[in-house]
Amino acid sequence: MANTTDFKSSPGLYLIAGVVVLFVLGQSVFFLVKAWKQGKALGMDTKKLRNAVTSSALFTLPSALSVLATVIALAPALGLVIPWVRLSVIGNLMYESTAAEAAMEAFGHQGGMATTVTDPTVYAGIAWVMTLGICFSLVLLPFLAKPLHKKFLSAGKKGKTEEKAETAAQTGEKKKRSLGEFMDYVSPAVFIGLIGAFVARAIAGAGKPETFGDGAGVVSVITLVVAVISSIILELIAKKAKLTWLEPFVMPIGMIIAMVAAVAAFNLLPQDIALLEWRG
Repeated sequence: MANTTDFKSSPGLYLIAGVVVLFVLGQSVFFLVKAWKQGKALGMDTKKLRNAVTSSALFTLPSALSVLATVIALAPALGLVIPWVRLSVIGNLMYESTAAEAAMEAFGHQGGMATTVTDPTVYAGIAWVMTLGICFSLVLLPFLAKPLHKKFLSAGKKGKTEEKAETAAQTGEKKKRSLGEFMDYVSPAVFIGLIGAFVARAIAGAGKPETFGDGAGVVSVITLVVAVISSIILELIAKKAKLTWLEPFVMPIGMIIAMVAAVAAFNLLPQDIALLEWRG
């Protein structure tokens, strides 16, 4: 019987991942060349085209750092290959970690993201959940993108028209909310809800006393506090010093600082404190 202890780093898995990543890179190069040729056909200056390519490449750096941080976060449980492939195609920290943890709980995996998955069946199940869940956006996009785009454009035009009209204070009438105004609140609310779930998990744990490494403890709270403080400091630095280039890097840099703090706390604190969890 073949040894399955190293299945997460097998050559076949890396080969499949390499093909997927090369396809994504090839697609990017293809559209880059097409866009360059179209720009030249429209008479655009070569210097402007180069500046557009350079600025676009720099704009991807924050996303690349976020991807790196997410791969590092998922690697202890899932290895490098699946997180690498998932985040090279489509995905983000919130979805990938939430989907992976939900699948782990369904399979009865103990220890959460901090404990490596040793069962190939569980590993395959987690990979399917992470992949199939995000695919729905690609399936629904061709059918919903155009009508939603029209709705947003219509809402934007309506909002501008309302701004030019008399204000509610002048007319004494209650201003009617538009779809555009409603969506301005939906996205932040969803984001805050997801962040709240992660914060609650770090403080309250999973509520499973028999499971170690997946609960609320000294290290989890230290990680949370360092992440929040470092993000606030970076945000203040970006605003006070007017460093607009730093703003997209705030979240990935904060994540990396928090990860370093977690490793440092686990290794530097006394063992009985570092391993302390008040709720599993």
